[in-house]
Amino acid sequence: MTEATPSAYTFHPGTAPLLISMPHAGTYVPPELAVRFTEEARQVPDTDWHMPRLYAFARDMGASILCANYSRYVVDQNRPPDGASLYPGQSVTGLCPVDTFYDTPIYAAGDVPDEAEIAARRTAIWQPYHDCLRQELERLRAQHGRVVLWDAHSIRSVVPRFFDGKLPDLNFGTADGKSCDPALAQELLSVAAGDTRYSSVLNGRFKGGHITRHYGAPEAGIHAVQLEMAQCCYMEETLPFAYLETRAREIQPLLHRLLDCALAYARQG
Repeated sequence: MTEATPSAYTFHPGTAPLLISMPHAGTYVPPELAVRFTEEARQVPDTDWHMPRLYAFARDMGASILCANYSRYVVDQNRPPDGASLYPGQSVTGLCPVDTFYDTPIYAAGDVPDEAEIAARRTAIWQPYHDCLRQELERLRAQHGRVVLWDAHSIRSVVPRFFDGKLPDLNFGTADGKSCDPALAQELLSVAAGDTRYSSVLNGRFKGGHITRHYGAPEAGIHAVQLEMAQCCYMEETLPFAYLETRAREIQPLLHRLLDCALAYARQG
């Protein structure tokens, strides 16, 4: 990789028993790959836009923050390394996606990555992110005894390929109760329900991706929660995907209360 090429991730180590992972916030596509993309795909529309900005307040809470730098179109940090489907029988995108959420091709000439190319991306970009994630979870657990992994995501509120109608504003996923203490999940849902401006659901359409399912180990003191937020809560859902400061400021206090709840639970350990 050249000096102009970013690392696989950006990492801020914190002091509190809370790690916020942002696996889909990256936008970088290497130039040699971008030329193979369609014009639509070069806009990386399926990005979890502005996550670091939305969660910037979490640094002052002492949270560790891990953010992917590469677009999910290059390699998806929230998919299993073998590319297995997280939702068997439903439409999904893979480890190295070949189509967008609009179900349109990413590769203009159809020259999708072969197994060797997928393996190279997995080694160079996917693995370093997960090595950092695992190491930080182990450090925080060793220091605090219990840690909460918060996997931060966002998605357009209407994506017919994946779900009917409009998505609830806040979609909590805990792998149907396997990735964290159900009591924590219920506390979070209660906090969310306390703000009647936003709708919320637990283990609805989104139950948590690979990160939530793989790293969540309540019996070992690691409690993983995914929050999939409807992008209309804080940004424009179409080009240019602008951050809406007023709207974001309205929901940030609720996000703060949710993270406060997660931290309070972790500190009980």
